[in-house]
Amino acid sequence: MYISFLSLSGFRNYSAEKIEFSPYTNVIYGDNAQGKTNILEAVYIFSQGRSHRTKSDRELIKFGEDFAKLSLDFHDSERDYSAVIRMVKNGKKNISVNHVQITKLSMLMNYLNVVMFSPEDLDLVKGSPAARRRFIDLSISQLYPRYLTSLIDYHKTLSQKNSLLKALKFKGVKSDVMLSVWNEQLAIEASKLIEYRREFVRLVDDFASKIQKEISQETLKISYSPGIRCDETDKSSIFRYLEHNQRREIEFASAQVGIQRDDLHISVNGRDARIYGSQGQQRTAALSMKIAQADYIQSVKGEYPVLLLDDIMSELDIGRRMYLSQKIRDKQVLITSTDTDLIESTQDTKLLHIKNGSVVKEE
Repeated sequence: MYISFLSLSGFRNYSAEKIEFSPYTNVIYGDNAQGKTNILEAVYIFSQGRSHRTKSDRELIKFGEDFAKLSLDFHDSERDYSAVIRMVKNGKKNISVNHVQITKLSMLMNYLNVVMFSPEDLDLVKGSPAARRRFIDLSISQLYPRYLTSLIDYHKTLSQKNSLLKALKFKGVKSDVMLSVWNEQLAIEASKLIEYRREFVRLVDDFASKIQKEISQETLKISYSPGIRCDETDKSSIFRYLEHNQRREIEFASAQVGIQRDDLHISVNGRDARIYGSQGQQRTAALSMKIAQADYIQSVKGEYPVLLLDDIMSELDIGRRMYLSQKIRDKQVLITSTDTDLIESTQDTKLLHIKNGSVVKEE
């Protein structure tokens, strides 16, 4: 899988720009605050339907403009695709792929697969459980539209349940029939999501442990730490587990158990990496997990995703930098950097110099 052209109009600090990419390494370089990351952000939006930096589409529209238009040409082994996203300051965004209107996020995410590497990802191991759940959800959602649909339905129901729990706490009520209705719906969706998550963790553990061994000769183990702790994970067993925790949840006025509390347990050489791992071990494990994320997508879809590396090379020591350079050599990758010396160049490497929201043509 690779992208060939990206057009930006009224997006961030870009007035109008069309960028052609190499199917291999593309180094997007320049000083800070020139618009390098904005290019990666635009590509990411075509994969996820939203920015990884802001929840507001208004912030993506260039100051003084009423709308932004993004166009992307990309390809896999079977088809060519042309996608367009139009964002209006006071309206909803409009998305189409090959002239077909996209009405649901789950419809978009199955077309273009990307994996984003950013400096924040190096905190994946020592960061919050929410960051690791996001890692899980973004990986699976790109490949399985049903997973994303179930995830959205689960969180909508969870929000309704939490509102009810707060009301019951305020009233001093110990139980409510509506609480069981929400628990039943949560159990249905949770049983589906757990199955996907377990399989994902199994595969990522397999990929990442091999990568960690190659980088540092250390033993990495990633395991699923569920927020629903019952022996069976069919919907009936999960429902009974949720019902058993009703009184405690009313007391706390929020859901205390459920897949919204899932996490990953990550160990290096048999010790909890979050607590006992050195910064080097934690960063190597995080890098292994991100590369494994790309390997996972390839194993399921048969296409390697486009890699987006946002100023990541400056955060890695020379050993990890060289390993990553070798892994991505024959893949399409977009790398932002202020220093091109940090990136191993080949005859296939394309340099794109960005200045004030424009690609500068070099002599």
